[in-house]
Amino acid sequence: MATETFAHGHTELVAQFVSQLSTRTLNRFAEESRLDGESLKDAVDRYEIDYAWHILGSDRTREASVAVLEAGLPQSVTDEHRDIVAAILRSAAEKLAPDVLMSFDNDVPEQLGRLLLAWFEGHPVPAVEAAC
Repeated sequence: MATETFAHGHTELVAQFVSQLSTRTLNRFAEESRLDGESLKDAVDRYEIDYAWHILGSDRTREASVAVLEAGLPQSVTDEHRDIVAAILRSAAEKLAPDVLMSFDNDVPEQLGRLLLAWFEGHPVPAVEAAC
């Protein structure tokens, strides 16, 4: 079963995914905003900045990641695929420090989609048979 196989690869997938994320601490982001002559509030609003755990846990990020995955799979996304996407995002959010920020305007769905598509090539999730 793919879920059992996924359990063995979960830690490695999360580590690979987290290493690709573009994040900044609150202090670093505030410093960059100041250097750009912008208030922290204006920069947060303009770049849609929020805590990384919030962005990774959002429905918006999960659904966008599922859409990228679906576009690259030869079959429709199953509930098992959706569960795997949610598990990776949840684990990544838990792994990051609570003060780390990121933007909704980033390529998280594409990064996760590419990572999972490559992983599924070696560990395919069986297609669900349609009921007759």
